[in-house]
Amino acid sequence: MMRRFRITVDGTPYEVSVEELTDDGAEAAAVPVSAAPPVRSPAPPAAPSAPPATSPPRSSSPGDVLSPLAATVVKLEVAVGQSVVAGQPLAVLEAMKMNHTVSAPTAGTVGQIHVAPGDGVVEGQPLLALA
Repeated sequence: MMRRFRITVDGTPYEVSVEELTDDGAEAAAVPVSAAPPVRSPAPPAAPSAPPATSPPRSSSPGDVLSPLAATVVKLEVAVGQSVVAGQPLAVLEAMKMNHTVSAPTAGTVGQIHVAPGDGVVEGQPLLALA
């Protein structure tokens, strides 16, 4: 006896026909099956988003290096008091599963760091200050 089923794999529905066999390999006798309501697939989980910013963005000051996008701070490449040259990587941000390196716009010395790895930041939020 052939039975038809609808299965869903990774969100794609498929209709399949399956032959029902007994333990000895012979075709099973037809058995009436009561109609069951269709099974609905659970909704896919919502995509993760960047965690909320730890504090609202403050106004920037001269020398502040701002976040170019809403993201999560993955890594800081510098420390307070460290001298940097223009173009040197300062921090790594992650947004939509892609890393973005924030580089020094000018040469200077890191005066303050306003964020830590794991912090959520919004576009325009100061990451650190160069003196």
